[in-house]
Amino acid sequence: MIIHGFALGILHQVVGWLLYPVLAGLGVALLLTLWELGTALAERSVTLARFRRGADLAHFERYAQRRLERADLLARSGPILGLMGTLIPLGPGLSALGTGNIEILATALTVAFDTTVIGLLVGLIAYLIGRVRRRWYEITWQAIEVQANER
Repeated sequence: MIIHGFALGILHQVVGWLLYPVLAGLGVALLLTLWELGTALAERSVTLARFRRGADLAHFERYAQRRLERADLLARSGPILGLMGTLIPLGPGLSALGTGNIEILATALTVAFDTTVIGLLVGLIAYLIGRVRRRWYEITWQAIEVQANER
C-alpha cells in the first residue's frame, strides 16, 4: 500500500510538471498558427503566382509538401495540447474540491477551459489553412502542368 501511494505521488508530480511546458507549447502553437495564416495570405497573392509563371513540378511539390505538413502538424497538435492543458489542472482542482477549497478549483477550471478553447482554435485555423492551401496547390499544380505540356 505504501508503494502504491508513493508511485501515485510520483505520477502526480510528473504530470503537474507538464502543465507549464504544455502551456508554453500551446502558446507557441498559437503564434505559429497566426504566422501560417499570414504566410498563407501572402502566398496566395504573391508566391503561387510566381510558381504559375515558371516553376518545375518537383520544386513546387517539395514546397507544397512542407507547407501542408506544417499546417497538418498544427491542426493535430493544437487540440492535443489543449486537452492536456485541460486534464492536468483538473487533478489538483478536484482534490481542492474534496478539501473545500473552491478558489483552487475555480483557478483549475479556468485554466482547463482556456486551454481547451485555445487548443481547438489552433486546430481549427490550422485545419482551414491546410484545406484552403490544398485547393490552391491543386490549381497551381494544374497550371504548371499545362505550361510544361505547352513547351
